[in-house]
Amino acid sequence: MALLSASVGGLRELISLCEQFASSHGLKYNAKKSELMIFRAGTKCPSEVPPVRLSGVPLKRVYQFKYLGHVLTDDLKDDEDIERERRALSVRANMIARRFARCSFNVKTTLFRAYCTTFYTSSLWVKYTQKAYNALRVQYNNALRALLHLPRCCSASGMFAEARVDCFYATMRKRATSAARRVRASGSALLAVVADRLDGPFMGHWLSLHTPVSHNWTK
Repeated sequence: MALLSASVGGLRELISLCEQFASSHGLKYNAKKSELMIFRAGTKCPSEVPPVRLSGVPLKRVYQFKYLGHVLTDDLKDDEDIERERRALSVRANMIARRFARCSFNVKTTLFRAYCTTFYTSSLWVKYTQKAYNALRVQYNNALRALLHLPRCCSASGMFAEARVDCFYATMRKRATSAARRVRASGSALLAVVADRLDGPFMGHWLSLHTPVSHNWTK
């Protein structure tokens, strides 16, 4: 579980409520597996933070952690999570290229669609650098080249067209469209706030993927 608060005092109150609930149900939180992160407000971040305790134990402050498989950092940038996905894509691509090297062309393209186009939580990426984004794109292109035993110098657009497989940008657009549709169709009041803010970071990013300038990176 995750607790979010705009202040240390508010976070302490939330933790107290959780401790009371756990105590009344015969449960106990593991303070050693719990962590504290302070998100930056632009370039501003307090150097000293009053201690926040769980079961009397001060929580360790961290600057990044993985929540439900998604890497969060204190600067709210997505480069680390994109790198996580790039490494995962490399592992999956190498696995299918090695195990299914003698399979037919159609089998290989089917495996590529199943294992290499998922991009877990990619629809949440709204603040990243060109370097990180391009590294994932290159990994995606090289994954299909390796699977089909094509030279690195071959045209990426021609390769995807011939294989009838979505290129990197088409894959990202489809992922964003799927996420936007689910958010707008949700009955959650919290998700409604995201869906109704067309000038917000998520909707702005999702819409930008469908324009000629399909990048939303930062330096």
